[in-house]
Amino acid sequence: QVQLVESGGGLVQAGGSLRLSCAISGRTFNSYAMGWFRQAPGKEREFVATINSSGGRTYYADSVKGRFTISRDNTKNTMYLQMSALKPEDTAVYYCAATPTVYNGPYYSTARRYDSWGQGTQVTVSS
Repeated sequence: QVQLVESGGGLVQAGGSLRLSCAISGRTFNSYAMGWFRQAPGKEREFVATINSSGGRTYYADSVKGRFTISRDNTKNTMYLQMSALKPEDTAVYYCAATPTVYNGPYYSTARRYDSWGQGTQVTVSS
């Protein structure tokens, strides 16, 4: 397992933007597929986006497609989630996750595929 630390959450008005970051410890960052999940109060954790180890392949939940962009910088051991056109329903705690694989795709839209998780960062979108 690796250590993950999210940052960048906060309060934003509807229609605004935020960028989340996820810093990962360890020297094998480029061997991990990464994902973002979120959990709103009273709801189950849901998939947001995933990116493969090289950063060349991404996959998104339909609810965020076209508004959110997942990316990574393997030289900085950091993954990002650029969120635009935010809606009140995007309000949640956002978690980053990692799994030791070079692959990516719908298979990795399930939380149990990941074995390392960050502590979460709160995103609140006001209407």
